[in-house]
Amino acid sequence: MTGPADLAGEAAESVRGLNHATLPGAGGLVFPADAYDVAGLLALLASRLPQALAQLLGFLRAEVQAGNVAVVAGDHAGDPDAMLTAVTASLDAAVASARGLRQALDGAQNQLTWAAAAGR
Repeated sequence: MTGPADLAGEAAESVRGLNHATLPGAGGLVFPADAYDVAGLLALLASRLPQALAQLLGFLRAEVQAGNVAVVAGDHAGDPDAMLTAVTASLDAAVASARGLRQALDGAQNQLTWAAAAGR
């Protein structure tokens, strides 16, 4: 069984592969439609992040409430509730960023709708 951390790692590696495939001269992008497709699929990826982040937060919230979390060092040492408050703020910001990213990528894809290769 593949766990959540493994899947997140695979997603990160996929983006690394995308970074290489989209390098100038790499041959991964040939037509404007390729950019359209990539922008759309990245928008889809961004649209799925808020659910994963919310579920991550829900897990942490339940674990803190059940007394299953100890904060052994750092800014919130000994105070799981304070740690959870800080994590909640960070994940809320990440959700807002993912939503903004999706909207921006949707916008880019929309602008590419009528782009075509000239003279090919």
